[in-house]
Amino acid sequence: MASASLLKTSPVINKTDFIKGQALRQPSVSVSVVRSHPSGLTVRASSYADELIKTAKTVASPGRGILAMDESNATCGKRLDSIGLENTEANRQAYRTLLVSAPGLGNYISGAILFEETLYQSTVDGKKIVDVLLEQNIVPGIKVDKGLVPLAGSNNESWCQGLDGLASRSAAYYQQGARFAKWRTVVSIPNGPSALAVKEAAWGLARYAAISQDNGLVPIVEPEILLDGEHNIDRTFEVAQQVWAEVFFYLAENNVMFEGILLKPSMVTPGAECKERATPEQVADYTLKLLQRRIPPAVPGIMASS
Repeated sequence: MASASLLKTSPVINKTDFIKGQALRQPSVSVSVVRSHPSGLTVRASSYADELIKTAKTVASPGRGILAMDESNATCGKRLDSIGLENTEANRQAYRTLLVSAPGLGNYISGAILFEETLYQSTVDGKKIVDVLLEQNIVPGIKVDKGLVPLAGSNNESWCQGLDGLASRSAAYYQQGARFAKWRTVVSIPNGPSALAVKEAAWGLARYAAISQDNGLVPIVEPEILLDGEHNIDRTFEVAQQVWAEVFFYLAENNVMFEGILLKPSMVTPGAECKERATPEQVADYTLKLLQRRIPPAVPGIMASS
């Protein structure tokens, strides 16, 4: 679960915005964004620009947050096993039906991150899960990365795979009703982080964000700085500043529209094994200082992990 702020209104989703099976790539805006390219190239915003801004504002509406229900089938199976149920599609369907049909869910949840199976799934009553969410003014989202794998040439660090085929997958997810996307990459402080790992994380996030926007999905930008390690809060702050500087540099290089993204940063805390603990006030102070130094004001929402 995550929470959001920074907006004063809560736009209502018009279900006609989510009609599937039509020619959805209709230019709704003609905005030119000028970048500092040697060639003087003028880069035009995605034809989805207006919709991306509306989606981002809806997900970031005050008093509501994101429900992360994107457990893989294997993880879902562990939950079912804990109550003595077999990991079958029918049982996963029943579990997800319980989540999306909770009374008053839309009062507290603005967006729901779904696993691919869930995006195409119906409830036990035969109603599409996407439609159940939309009726509650909850924006459907989708996890699009393909997981972490070892990063060759690094200090035992990881990179996030999934860019291959992302454009076609994103287009299909949009047709199915998804309107935002999640991509999780990580940075490890005990392992460096190496310049290679930081650049790879930032570049991967930027390419994912650009591809997502080009296909109508608002990208959640999430470079997760792992909690593992004995480092103090100042070291976390130092690394976080470095990571976010790289992320926004490459987002700009890839012509990502900042008004059509959402951020999901890690809180600035000491490492989990650090003996010098930080107070909640210190964590808040360091985290806000990071956001003020690194986040452009055009970004409409910051989603803080609970």
